[in-house]
Amino acid sequence: MIESVFGPLGADRARPCKPAEARRAVERAVAERCRATHTPCDADALSDALLVVSELTTNAILHGGGVTDFQVDVDGPGVRVSVSDRSDELPVTAPPTDPHGRLRHGGHGWPIVCRLSRDVRVSDLPAGGKCITAVVSLA
Repeated sequence: MIESVFGPLGADRARPCKPAEARRAVERAVAERCRATHTPCDADALSDALLVVSELTTNAILHGGGVTDFQVDVDGPGVRVSVSDRSDELPVTAPPTDPHGRLRHGGHGWPIVCRLSRDVRVSDLPAGGKCITAVVSLA
């Protein structure tokens, strides 16, 4: 089930401008799936998925030139979130200190995404930019 959370494809398709909008889309998709399958929603698993989508969306906004596409797919025991942006730069894990030994601020998002997701893929887009897809277990 792919939730078209921000309208049909095309030039007028809205995208989440804020991480909170992306989180609401994931909450909606997971809640609908739980209702449809008459299964309880694991609050801890949903929290992990919400943190992952928040980090991916924040990184796309801060480092990728903005969100260019967003999809949520709830299938089986997991939620798949795809966030596309304009940047061709791959995500990296920055060392905790700069070359002068001073502690860096930030830099925790990508390790969080990798730790909480059971699968993470980064794909180049034909027109430029990238799509990061993360699958978070809901069980």
